[in-house]
Amino acid sequence: MEIFECGSRPSARGPAEYFQGAVRQDPAFEAPAPARARVVTVTFEPGARTAWHTHPLGQTLIVTAGCGLAQSWGGPIREIRAGDVVWFPPGEKHWHGAAAETAMTHIAIQEALDGKAVDWLEHVTDEQYRGG
Repeated sequence: MEIFECGSRPSARGPAEYFQGAVRQDPAFEAPAPARARVVTVTFEPGARTAWHTHPLGQTLIVTAGCGLAQSWGGPIREIRAGDVVWFPPGEKHWHGAAAETAMTHIAIQEALDGKAVDWLEHVTDEQYRGG
């Protein structure tokens, strides 16, 4: 058994190459091989969001606070709220983040395939974010 004490993993700002706006990432854990699970809590300030991205083995989001938005490529923008659970299948191009006026926090769970848990793509434009 291994216990990771509260505060033993520092928070990090979401890198500008993968996020727009103010984003904080708080790592929960990255399981050692042969396990593949990676878990991080992400807090998005109003209007902040990820870039488009995919996950080789899919991604689950558990929204813990606030109100956010999520969209799969070619689909409608969906509102997500505290208590919602969102599943993105393997390879599905998507983004997620806070609503324009409300912050949002979620727990992101994904598995790594051959050491890689995410493939980052282009930024979500302001027009795409607004649904235009």
